[in-house]
This record gives sequence, structure tokens and C-alpha cells, in this order.
Amino acid sequence: MNAQAASVSWPDMVSHRGYLVRFAQRRLHDPMLAEDVVHDVFEAVLSGRAAFAGRAALRSWLTAILKNKIVDLVRQRAGLDSWEQIDEEGEDRADTLACPQPRPDEVAEQRQALARTLARIEQLPEGLRDVIRLRVLQDQPTEAVCDALAISEENLFVRLHRARKQLAA
Repeated sequence: MNAQAASVSWPDMVSHRGYLVRFAQRRLHDPMLAEDVVHDVFEAVLSGRAAFAGRAALRSWLTAILKNKIVDLVRQRAGLDSWEQIDEEGEDRADTLACPQPRPDEVAEQRQALARTLARIEQLPEGLRDVIRLRVLQDQPTEAVCDALAISEENLFVRLHRARKQLAA
């Protein structure tokens, strides 16, 4: 150990262990990995690779070392992961990094389904078609739809139910 690291006693460092482990667990979401990283921090201090100069509180200094160890670990693990992963049976699993956006074929299917639904709405009887247009497609409030069609709220809900039932059939 070098002279500067000797100023940090083992009991002083260990007194911050609980805090450091909790800090690492919040970042890594893995209790065993958090323990390993905190151990690496203590090892760095005891081996003299990190020296406490007294410019900050001991806990702050240990936390700064821990943050750097976590960053190093994340970088190291990111370099080991590949785009194509192999599952337990040895098969490629390229679908594990699927894009959250729909694929072009899915977008085309969605557009076709929407066109079919809009065409079916147009085929509904006038009273049912009007409530679907105003309440569902234009998202107008119940009161506005009732006023525009001169119907009661109960009648609106009956018409919506009938229209949805016909569209689902």
C-alpha cells in the first residue's frame, strides 16, 4: 500500500459498505454483481490503485470510485453482447433485439384493416353511421353528439352498441 492509501483504514471503508452495495444494486439490478463491484472498489483502495487525498468526504470518494467501476463493467458487458444471441439449444436468436416500431408489412396490414373498417362504417345504416363518425372517429363529447343528432344519451349508447356489434360481426 502507498502512503496516501494508508490514511484510509479498513474499518472506515467497511463502515460505508452497506451504502455502496445499495448504490450499486440500484444501478445494476443484480445483488451479486453489486457485491463484486464494491469488492473491486475496496481492492483498488487497498492495493493503492486509488489514493484518498482527503479533498472530499470518504463516502463521496468511495462512491466516485464505485461509479467508475460500474461504468467500466457496463462497457465491458456491452462489448461482450452480440447482436445475434445463441439460446440454450444453440439456435440463433436474432429476434431478441426487435425494433419497437411496426415492420413495413405490419403497417400495410394495419392500413388495409383500417380501410376495411372505414368501408364497413360507411355501409352502416345512417343513424348508426352518424354516431360512430361523431363519437368514435371525431371523438366528440357525448353531449355534443346528442345535441347534433337530437337524441338522448341513452339512445346514443344504444346506437353505439348496435353499430359496434354490426362492425364486429
